Amino acid sequence: METIIIESSDRITTQQITDFQKELKVSYKTKAKKEKDKPYDPAFVKMVLDASQEKGGKTIDPKNLWQSIKS
Repeated sequence: METIIIESSDRITTQQITDFQKELKVSYKTKAKKEKDKPYDPAFVKMVLDASQEKGGKTIDPKNLWQSIKS
C-alpha cells in the first residue's frame, strides 16, 4: 500500500480528483481544512506587535512579583 497526499486549492478540483479515484476504484479519504488550522488570528498578532512597540509599558520582576505589581 502506498500513500499519496494531495492538497487542492478549491472544491471543484477536489471533486474532480475524487471522481477520478472512484473510477480507478481506489480507496481514499478527504479532510476539509479548518480555519482553526491557522496558528494565530492575524488581528491578535497585530495587536500584540503594536503593543510591544508602545512606550510606557510596565516591567514585572519575577523574583519580586508583588513589589513589581504595586509600584
